[in-house]
Amino acid sequence: MEIGIDSFAMLLTDPDTGRLQPAVDRMENVLAEVELADQVGLDVFGMGEHHRENALDSAPAVILAAAAARTKSIRLTSAVAVLSAADPVRLFQEFATLDLISRGRAEIVVGRGSSVEAYPLFGFDLRDYDALFVEKLDLLLKIREQPNIKWKGRFRPAISGEGVFPRPHQPVLPIWLGVGGTPESFIRAGALGLPLMVAIIGGSFERFLPLVDLYRRAWLAAGHPAENQRIGVHALGFVGETDAAAKDAFFPGWFQMFTDAGRERGWPPPTQAQFEHMCGPSGAFLVGSPQTVAAKVLHVNRALGGVARITFQMSTAALEAKAMRRSIELLGTGVVPLVRGELRN
Repeated sequence: MEIGIDSFAMLLTDPDTGRLQPAVDRMENVLAEVELADQVGLDVFGMGEHHRENALDSAPAVILAAAAARTKSIRLTSAVAVLSAADPVRLFQEFATLDLISRGRAEIVVGRGSSVEAYPLFGFDLRDYDALFVEKLDLLLKIREQPNIKWKGRFRPAISGEGVFPRPHQPVLPIWLGVGGTPESFIRAGALGLPLMVAIIGGSFERFLPLVDLYRRAWLAAGHPAENQRIGVHALGFVGETDAAAKDAFFPGWFQMFTDAGRERGWPPPTQAQFEHMCGPSGAFLVGSPQTVAAKVLHVNRALGGVARITFQMSTAALEAKAMRRSIELLGTGVVPLVRGELRN
């Protein structure tokens, strides 16, 4: 199992001043976090994509390219790239370039995006939410197969054999399909033979098993080799010396982020009780000591019938820079050995 971290490069409000963190300081912290993750042996680092005041990840490939220059082994991926609002040609070129800079460590996780601010920003109609994604995914996969294609669609000018360059260092640039809770998305990933990255930010891990089974059945029905299936999980998580220390470091940022999101989307405000439940045995947060988190990771693996990758969304704890660095260390030196030791037995 691969274990890593994802970031949205969030800017959080300093509780003492009421002001957002300086963007330049937050960006430096993000790059230092990737560097540390590489040093402690984590497998993958993902950068999200948002187009809003409190996030710095509107150009994930640029951030990941800077990270590539400071790392040696860790894989670098989007988490997720909002393909519906992007140009697939440009997206492929950006990540092929990242792949050359990193000597073959780039990946793309594509999705429709849970935050929809990119659609009006780039001139797309939200009523075309799914149609945009289907068409652009088709183009992206065709470009991955060969540089010179002929293609025509509704939302982008036609391509008449022009070459798409550069080509990546890897023979095939990995493309994952990022999904939430829509059954059709799981089926689509299986039918296309793409690795699946499931974003689980609440509820329980078990409730996603029927959806993952849809993916597995669609995969087999399309004739793809069963052994090539790859299922990943993206979840909120944080590691501390103790369960209490992890919760104390993670809760303020989580509370702020979901309070802000609730105002925008009409959700009820989050509560301490909700947070505690999510951190408990049946909740979907990977928050606690190395022992607690390792046990929860193994639970995820059992609950979903085996997963190939788990990534921790830690960036709501951005203000706790020291705790954030320690969490990354504990994930690599504490959680990973415990998980892999159990999986070998």
